[in-house]
Amino acid sequence: MIQITGLKKYFYEKKTLFGKTGERVKAVDGVSFSVPQGKTFGLVGESGSGKTTVARLISGILTPDAGSISIGGNVDIVFQDPESSLNPRMRAGDIIGESLRVKGVSRKEITERVRDALREVSIKDPESNGRYPYQFSGGERQRIAIARAIICRPAVIILDEPVSSLDVSIQASVLNLLKDIQQKLGLTYLFISHDLRVIEFMSDTVGVMKDGRLVEVASRDDIYLAPQNAYTRHLLDSIPEI
Repeated sequence: MIQITGLKKYFYEKKTLFGKTGERVKAVDGVSFSVPQGKTFGLVGESGSGKTTVARLISGILTPDAGSISIGGNVDIVFQDPESSLNPRMRAGDIIGESLRVKGVSRKEITERVRDALREVSIKDPESNGRYPYQFSGGERQRIAIARAIICRPAVIILDEPVSSLDVSIQASVLNLLKDIQQKLGLTYLFISHDLRVIEFMSDTVGVMKDGRLVEVASRDDIYLAPQNAYTRHLLDSIPEI
């Protein structure tokens, strides 16, 4: 479903008022991986490792400098912070149904599909579609963002730190919801996180990023039981004891 080959993205630091370029930053430097249909690829690494840049390249927000991206269907994305990714001036129903409106879907069908999408993310209050984002809890706002992502039935959803802004008590319910939706709709996930416990719970295959490169790619069990790379072992050793 997803085939990434030799993906590269460089940024340049400006050093003068005349626009001369300084040091080249290799945000993504030759990344390759694939994700079968209906599976989850977990991308993990410390801040600045290049995870989010990979997400923006695959979603089309950024254009790669080199490499190829092949996806067997449409892509949508769920961002880290629902408070900033949802328009505060729009009602929940309008936020979820906006992509359908752009496609020319009738108002009646949009209303029905928004109602269905809200049910799929376990928001059952019939008045929810008329409320504004600030009237929901953080977990509910992220469920609205998920409903917006699934309403057009994409083949692939990119989840960029989708629970890191939520209380720990809420994270598990959202992660379980994402698993249920994936199974029901046959979705393929690219799941990005710095939290190895979340990656372990969600992923079939795990890629470990450092300085723009994938230093290790293996099945979830192999990564957690028999890591081959020293950096992977360092990340695993840094997981706090509970």
